Amino acid sequence: MSRPVRNLLIILVIVVFLPLLFFKSCVIYNPKAKNCEIVTVKITALRAGPTYDIQFKTHKGKTYYINRGIESGLNLDSLNAKVLNKTVTLHLPKMIYGPSKHIAQLAIEDYILYTEFNN
Repeated sequence: MSRPVRNLLIILVIVVFLPLLFFKSCVIYNPKAKNCEIVTVKITALRAGPTYDIQFKTHKGKTYYINRGIESGLNLDSLNAKVLNKTVTLHLPKMIYGPSKHIAQLAIEDYILYTEFNN
């Protein structure tokens, strides 16, 4: 293979395929429990976010969200009564850069309030 062709292929891989792989890895699609980090936090506030998300703020100031939680049938007032000032367990899908802020599963003790996992 000639040098210019080889250089062109290397540039093509760097410019096209590596960014494509990176952005594909940032999409959460059909999360699995085994690919999640489990975090236990105390919820101090929750609110409806843009695009029908439900956002949860923790006692440490971090914010997590259920993507389109309101469209999924979750009720903000009901969740508020169940999780506010309580310790919950969150399953957060792992990404290249660490755990995401996207909640794949929300539970209080052994009771699952929300899950995206398919059995």
